[in-house]
Amino acid sequence: MTPSPSATLGKLLTGRGSRQGLWLLPLLITVAMILWLAATTSQFSQWSNLANLVAQGMPLLITAVGQMFVVLVGGLDLSIGSVVSFTTAILALDLPTGITIPGVFIFAALIGATNGYCVTRLNVHPIVATLATQYVVLGITRVLRPVSGGSVPEVVRWAVDGSVAGIPFPVFWGIVTILIAWKLLYGSRYGLHLFAIGGGVASGSTDAARNFGIPASRNILLAYVVCSLFAALAGVFLAGRIVSGDPNVGLFMELDAITAVAIGGTQLSGGVGSLHGTIVGVAVLALLSNGMNLLNITPFVQTAIKGILLMAVVALQSRKKIGL
Repeated sequence: MTPSPSATLGKLLTGRGSRQGLWLLPLLITVAMILWLAATTSQFSQWSNLANLVAQGMPLLITAVGQMFVVLVGGLDLSIGSVVSFTTAILALDLPTGITIPGVFIFAALIGATNGYCVTRLNVHPIVATLATQYVVLGITRVLRPVSGGSVPEVVRWAVDGSVAGIPFPVFWGIVTILIAWKLLYGSRYGLHLFAIGGGVASGSTDAARNFGIPASRNILLAYVVCSLFAALAGVFLAGRIVSGDPNVGLFMELDAITAVAIGGTQLSGGVGSLHGTIVGVAVLALLSNGMNLLNITPFVQTAIKGILLMAVVALQSRKKIGL
């Protein structure tokens, strides 16, 4: 029996039965926010504000894309904010860039591997495991740089502030990030395995993927490594933007990333989600922040509003399935 148009539209808007989750409704919200901000604030449509909006949202895009890999397998990574702060601190230590840039990515991979090992081998809950590494990395960062300061290498600043043919470099950061994630999720067997593993976790059959010959533990561990590497990439971008090291710059970034992923329709229980949904989720949060800045809403109120938004999004998902 062919479903009626209204039933099809309802299915698209609610994401029922789709492996991509609910992302069309947030997209409509994004369009509505753009139209409302353009109509109510004269600054929103200015080129300088739009360029600033892209640069402001880029760290969130990079960290949210990384966070999505972990969420797809039913996990969460709370350590990425500390990895971002650590990266800016290292890049501002006035050491050769040939050492610092590879060094931050190696360190991030080690943190991700530690998270993945604790989750898969020691059977520690992802929140507890990544919260522990969050504190460890934050402690190391504050030892290296107790307060913000230092100078970021010129090449990093150029890679963030430069432009080509009038297009600011942050746009290319976003394109590269999306292409890498797209290749991993949709152009490789690894991405297919992530969805399969997450689907098993969400249905309560944690061994389902393993029974089909998928190396679940290895793929989950790799998801945490990928997540940390994206966080280090976001840290490099932020270092070039703030041109200094800051032990607190990554504070709450993990929650923003989780919120963006959840808004984009990715189920926190795993197995359901999409890259384009995550991009839409980032757009919603970036527009919300930009709009509140234009309306002169204080950062404290903005943080509270984001917290309420996260609570509302999570409340729409089954707590039993999420495992919180």
